[in-house]
Amino acid sequence: LGIDLFWLDNSEPDLVKYDFDNYRYYTGRASKVSCEYPKKYVQAFSDGLTAEGDDNFVNLVRSAWVGSQKYRTLVWTGDVQSNFTAFKDQVIAGQNIGLAGIPWWTTDIGGFMTEDVNDPEFVELLLRWYQFGVFCPIFRMHGDRGPYDIEPLDNRDFGGGYLHTGQPNELWSYGEEAYKIMRKYLDLRLSLKDYISGLMKEASRTGAPLIRTMFYEFPEDEKCWNLPLQYMFGPDYLVAPIFEAGATERTLYLPAGKWQNIETGEIVSGGCDITVPAPIDVIPVFKRV
Repeated sequence: LGIDLFWLDNSEPDLVKYDFDNYRYYTGRASKVSCEYPKKYVQAFSDGLTAEGDDNFVNLVRSAWVGSQKYRTLVWTGDVQSNFTAFKDQVIAGQNIGLAGIPWWTTDIGGFMTEDVNDPEFVELLLRWYQFGVFCPIFRMHGDRGPYDIEPLDNRDFGGGYLHTGQPNELWSYGEEAYKIMRKYLDLRLSLKDYISGLMKEASRTGAPLIRTMFYEFPEDEKCWNLPLQYMFGPDYLVAPIFEAGATERTLYLPAGKWQNIETGEIVSGGCDITVPAPIDVIPVFKRV
């Protein structure tokens, strides 16, 4: 077909009122079968593309269910708010969906809903989210960026031409300092290309997630069973995002062994909590040695 990816977006039914006991689908009552809808939705596209002889595609959706990964589903978390609370939720969601067997996952870096891209608080959030995005399966910028002061293309009351457009959302759209930080982390992402490719192949073979809970990699370490705000990106990188505005340091736990701070190159011993500097251009990440 010449199309490698469909952005299928809304893969759950839009309902005016959430009355699941009353709604019915072909397969049964909504209260019993609604979660199957996203999977059947992507299956329809997957089966159609496969029937056309396409064996190299992926579809981007905002909903999924157990088994959706069979149909080459890439899930993102939808139109989330642009604030640090929503950001923290993404880190936890990424770990959970990986445990559910769906390794291809992403978010809207910076959140989707932004009233003012010139707000320094939003730029700080964007940078922290961008740093986290480097250590996600899929790395993507997306969002509805205000203020909406760009004139529409024409004055029709129908069609896309009359809709207001949002502000630019490229790396260089947020000032020189922000660009330098994002470029630094874009280069880091590119340097991890072979590593991430290996993780993707492993996920395809075994279902292993790319974003891994701490207990996934260290099941015998009791402390790792209660660390939802840090995670492993594959087997090698421990990632501890910054979730608070104005934060300049982060306390995290290193399991037993030797770890290298990828920012400073320092090698430290694990088996303990440590507090490390985290200025705006640094996300604490440690590599297993």
